Amino acid sequence: MIGVFLLTHSSLGEALIQCASHVLNARPAHVVQLGVTGQDDPLDLLPLALRLRALVDTGSGVLILTDIYGATPANIAMKLRVRGRCEVVAGVNLPMLLRVLTYRERDMDVLVQRAVSGGCEGVIHIK
Repeated sequence: MIGVFLLTHSSLGEALIQCASHVLNARPAHVVQLGVTGQDDPLDLLPLALRLRALVDTGSGVLILTDIYGATPANIAMKLRVRGRCEVVAGVNLPMLLRVLTYRERDMDVLVQRAVSGGCEGVIHIK
């Protein structure tokens, strides 16, 4: 099972995990989050982020979901990336997280594709 690490601004990651837990009726295993605030020094957070990544890596790798590409959480996530072993997807939303939790028994390439498609397909203009 691929571990999931939400690395986001403030409490967004925890809020998404709580929403997914509500939908799934249980908190998923091997999922962690780290919220970054404006007062945090990214260099100080890197050792903690490395420990959290290791915590959810069961041997199949870790997918890091972050909110805004180019922002501090994504920049920290990119320092954790190891091609094929620990991948990063930006633009996290609840449909993306639910898709990731559904497909994380697959390989990393499939999971990354499902994460991106889940995030995009979850954005719908309701008329």
